[in-house]
Amino acid sequence: MSKLLLTNIGMLATPLGKGPKKGAEQGEIQIWKDAWVLCEDGLISQVGTGPAPAVEAAQVVDAQGSLVTPGLVDAHTHLIFGGWRQNELGLKLHGKTYLEIQNAGGGIQSTTNATRSATEEELTAKAAKALDEMMSFGVTTCEAKSGYGLALEHELKQLRAIRRLQEEHPMDVVATFMGAHLVPAEYKDNRAEYIRLVCEEMMPAVKEQGIARFCDVFCEADTFSVEEARQVLEAGLKYGLRPKIHADEIEAIGGSQLAGEIGAISAEHLIVCPPEGIASMARGNVVACLLPATSFNLGSTFAPARDMVNAGVAVAMATDFNPGSCPCLNLQFVINLGCLKYRLTPEEVLTAVTLNAAAAIDLADKVGSVEPGKQADLVIWDAPDLDYICYRVGSNLTRGVIKKGVIVR
Repeated sequence: MSKLLLTNIGMLATPLGKGPKKGAEQGEIQIWKDAWVLCEDGLISQVGTGPAPAVEAAQVVDAQGSLVTPGLVDAHTHLIFGGWRQNELGLKLHGKTYLEIQNAGGGIQSTTNATRSATEEELTAKAAKALDEMMSFGVTTCEAKSGYGLALEHELKQLRAIRRLQEEHPMDVVATFMGAHLVPAEYKDNRAEYIRLVCEEMMPAVKEQGIARFCDVFCEADTFSVEEARQVLEAGLKYGLRPKIHADEIEAIGGSQLAGEIGAISAEHLIVCPPEGIASMARGNVVACLLPATSFNLGSTFAPARDMVNAGVAVAMATDFNPGSCPCLNLQFVINLGCLKYRLTPEEVLTAVTLNAAAAIDLADKVGSVEPGKQADLVIWDAPDLDYICYRVGSNLTRGVIKKGVIVR
């Protein structure tokens, strides 16, 4: 039996539970002073305060009076892609919008071309490097979407790369199938046929290979309408893929309302989410997965996070790491933005990037909090308290990362 005893924790801050926290509960976290955590065989077995027990054959790690939290969970990334899109920065600075760039052959289609040209090995190696960087910022679990292949063989190639990373990298990586990210150029004049391809050819292959847990769709002007998104997500349910939806990122066309109606596990972006969308998500127990670094990078408004919390919607936050609208994989920056732009409290933000983020990928029973029975995923911070990591901007404050009871950084 492998054992690790983390001692001399100045402050241990964590949400508690095995499900998402909503409303006032989002800001209710447990704080222990002078704490210790015992990890056995990859799981947390005991949490206590005061003098740490003597544990035979345990590796003892001294937190040196620092803050300790659960490992961070990045619940929305587009991790697997070929190329980059730094050339679009100048276009944006000259006033081109996201949709204008996309409609001119840039955007998602540009990344699709690069992803199709890349081998599975190249995609895996590139993503592994990104995972290393994410873990250096305290992330121990992440979600990764396909959606840059937009053809059967290339969507499967992306998902196989995610599976390889889950098997080979210390990070837990959860796969989402997103064949409905964009209608590719070759189907521009026959979008119904592409949707049929996603629903009737891609999804059966994804199920057969068992390489995704969720199905996502980009419900937005110039991508997929509400009814098309409904068709895709209902097809996904038939193949055991739980629904997610990119909604209300640029225009509020009804995606957040659909999320509540269809019982999506999460709705993503929600930058311009209207009150009726918030109400629908509350009724449908949808986790709102907000992406403030995307708003920052696009120079757009920020999602109405406070309204969501007040309405009883569980709010998570993630990076949206991708080569176009958010080439950022620093979840600590997202933590800063959660306080500065969403006006969430440090306690609400911590829940958003741990337990609620875990709930957005159906892992809240395993990760996202520090309590017996959960996976031993922990971050030791170069910080005395929770407020400090929300207050400091631009520095990597991670001192140590423990994944499944093993020091990985």
